[in-house]
Amino acid sequence: MQSGVNQTVAVVDYGMGNLRSVAQAVIHATTDTHVNAVITADPQVVRNAHRVVLPGQGAMADCMRELRESGLLESVLEAAVTKPLFGVCVGMQMLLDHSAEGRTAAGTPGLGLIAGEVVKFDLAGQTAPDGSRYKVPQMGWNRVHQARPHPVWGSIADGEWFYFVHSFYARPADAAHSVGETDYGARFTSAVARDNIFATQFHPEKSADQGLAMYRNFLYWNP
Repeated sequence: MQSGVNQTVAVVDYGMGNLRSVAQAVIHATTDTHVNAVITADPQVVRNAHRVVLPGQGAMADCMRELRESGLLESVLEAAVTKPLFGVCVGMQMLLDHSAEGRTAAGTPGLGLIAGEVVKFDLAGQTAPDGSRYKVPQMGWNRVHQARPHPVWGSIADGEWFYFVHSFYARPADAAHSVGETDYGARFTSAVARDNIFATQFHPEKSADQGLAMYRNFLYWNP
């Protein structure tokens, strides 16, 4: 981001996602920057924005359906090619080829922007280090290990705590696209990145100062 240049970051409103808290966090991150944060359901606003945040919450099939029916699908796909895009939670899972979550056994096709699949935790019978049973969904704070350097990590410490709520997780086909990893029964990918795309399974907007720092780093990222 060039100093003194007004830019817009669009938070995509397609009817799914924890939009209020995501938007408030992004707006807070823009304080003392030359970036204007907008919540939008208008494809043209997404096309005109300099950066895009794609939130997601709930069932994968519902998110994909609403993205299509909202008329925002094409503008999001265009953004994923031309500008920095930040996916959050199911907004991250949607970026992959396919999810096992769906209305049928066939699961749900994703956007195909990052090769790989989304699978469900299989933790039956496993116990955590404290002797308790692992629960699905994972709900609460967990450490994120920075598997690869990335500008969106910025000065955030490796192994910092972030907030999770999920039953499914991403399994990228190329390990190079896994930039954050977390242990829950086994190690899984909790952040992915490719070219101008960065996305997290955890919720930065629910993760205190380190989450706000991620959004702010995203505003300054020039892939």
